[in-house]
Amino acid sequence: MTTIHPAALQGFSAEAQSYARGRPDYPAELLHWLTDNLNVGAGKVVVDLGAGTGKFTKLLVQMGADVTAVEPVEAMRAQLVNGLPGVRCLAGNAEAIPLETSSTDAVVCAQAFHWFANKEALREIHRVLRAGGMLGLVWNVRDESVDWVAAITNIINPYEGDAPRFYKGDWRKPFSGEYFTAPEGSSFGYQHVGTPQEVILDRFLSVSFIAALPEPEKAGVAAQLRELIASHPALRERDTIAFPYRTEAYRCKRMQEPVAPA
Repeated sequence: MTTIHPAALQGFSAEAQSYARGRPDYPAELLHWLTDNLNVGAGKVVVDLGAGTGKFTKLLVQMGADVTAVEPVEAMRAQLVNGLPGVRCLAGNAEAIPLETSSTDAVVCAQAFHWFANKEALREIHRVLRAGGMLGLVWNVRDESVDWVAAITNIINPYEGDAPRFYKGDWRKPFSGEYFTAPEGSSFGYQHVGTPQEVILDRFLSVSFIAALPEPEKAGVAAQLRELIASHPALRERDTIAFPYRTEAYRCKRMQEPVAPA
């Protein structure tokens, strides 16, 4: 199997519980998008690739799909199995999906594709999809037009190193037209409502490259986040916070046969 990026392996192993508590869910509009764009629904065979703790897996199950979750990090799989004991959950990664050829109607990657955005992954996803199958890519993206959200980004980004990130756009590079059509995007507004502990501290201490930090540095990040919560007029003395996101969703159509790049 392909090596997992150290930030993902260390960070997601260390903070799997915080990830499960702090990560946002998804807007109701995404249910319609999944049905209309990926044909996800009752009786459809769907793979949640890079399933993490199962937040998106749960949504697919609620839609009546026959869902298989694939996740390489053991601690994340344990959280998924605990929360969704009836879901088939397999160890594997995007370059080595433990499923038969042409066995799946749709593959969805939520909050994950940037970790394995390469030609080998697209080839493997193409293999497990049936003719006419769809690849869906979904990310919850912070709305940094809000000043305190931008302040959080300024706190965490100095630690990102070479960790893949959605905002860098490198995830688009493998789409040469060989295995899939170019991603077609849709965007939905969303608010993650919860306590400051949940939507800020748990959320950002579970970011891969923050969770992988040595404890003294991680504690320093936590102190900066607590100071922001205590001092910012929109956050201080609030029992609940509405954290603004945009959910970015992309549809990619499987090519009938691989097309050699020009």
